[in-house]
Amino acid sequence: MQSAETVLGVLRERGRRGLPCDELYRQLFNPHLYLTAYGRLYSNHGAMTPGACGETVDGMSLAKIGRIIDALRHERFRFQPVKRVYIPKKSGKLRPLGLPSWSDKLVGEVMRLLLEAYYEPQFSGRSYGFRPGRGCHDALTHVAESWTGTTWFIEGDISDCFGSLDHGILLGILGEKIHDNRFLRLLRNMLQAGYLEDWEWNATLSGCPQGGVASPVLSNIYLDRLDKFVETVLIPEYTRGDRAAARELRQQLRGLPSGDPCDPGFRRLRYARYADDHLLGFTGPKAEAQEIKSRLARFLHDDLKLELNRDKTLITHARSGAARFLGYEITVHHADHKLTNGRRSVNGKGRPARPRGRDHGQERSVHEARQTRATPRSAEPDRPPDCRQIRG
Repeated sequence: MQSAETVLGVLRERGRRGLPCDELYRQLFNPHLYLTAYGRLYSNHGAMTPGACGETVDGMSLAKIGRIIDALRHERFRFQPVKRVYIPKKSGKLRPLGLPSWSDKLVGEVMRLLLEAYYEPQFSGRSYGFRPGRGCHDALTHVAESWTGTTWFIEGDISDCFGSLDHGILLGILGEKIHDNRFLRLLRNMLQAGYLEDWEWNATLSGCPQGGVASPVLSNIYLDRLDKFVETVLIPEYTRGDRAAARELRQQLRGLPSGDPCDPGFRRLRYARYADDHLLGFTGPKAEAQEIKSRLARFLHDDLKLELNRDKTLITHARSGAARFLGYEITVHHADHKLTNGRRSVNGKGRPARPRGRDHGQERSVHEARQTRATPRSAEPDRPPDCRQIRG
């Protein structure tokens, strides 16, 4: 039996090379993957949170893993309906949360490990949400360092993204690369298991439950289509201007008058996404920014059956306004008196900062926020002695 690291390493290599997966379901028979999944889940507080059947991590054993594998081998394993609870949102509304049973959570984590290993090398470099080694500060740093000269921000937020994912489209996307009907049937069973609310079963006709361990990677696989649309259609179409010619003119820069910010042939479009929140930075007229927003909404509606949140999808002027992205306000610098080596050094550069009046009543830059990240795992105790101590 291959180790979990070997299996995941082979899948990463296949994903990197764009090769299909033909026998992914068989990997669910590997007990090493369940031990890896258990090591990632058992120390979380949610491991002791019961689902609809009351099962938790308490009483976990190799025998239980063996029973799960036997049920999967004979295709008898069925996901149970999740237990639905509600948690408050900042807006005052309630967000539905699905709590799966422990066995479902364990199998879901193994599926997540397999899907993430295969699809992670294929994801866009402009996607930052729910990905290993990437986070909010990486997205904000990318915006601050690369979006020079942005005129308009196009803020995007998808309404009820997790609850609106179309099962047919999602399974179709997965079926393009995963040629294993048993794995796809198991995934369909997970998506359509339903939920219990006040002990009444309800069908899940779309979406994947927030709270499910596989939901983040499934949403990234789904929204990767949005990333590809922006990168292959919108950015080439709304990016103009000859960089090589600009480099040749740099030596003549000091003898020229200040650049023309209204050059009719110059356009730049940049993009970043974190889960269902995305931000585009556009250098060009507002009419074309509105056109980009309309094309995004049309693509999401026609191709992915998703809707943009009208209240949160805005077009904001980069100098006179501020775009909200990942809890920060994004603006563009303009200061003619700020010089470095005789040149204006900050004009057009992005500037993410925390909104005033929050935290300690003052702005915090991305650099300051990076210095206050949580304690790294290496500074924490290695592992709890065993799962029985989690109940405390």
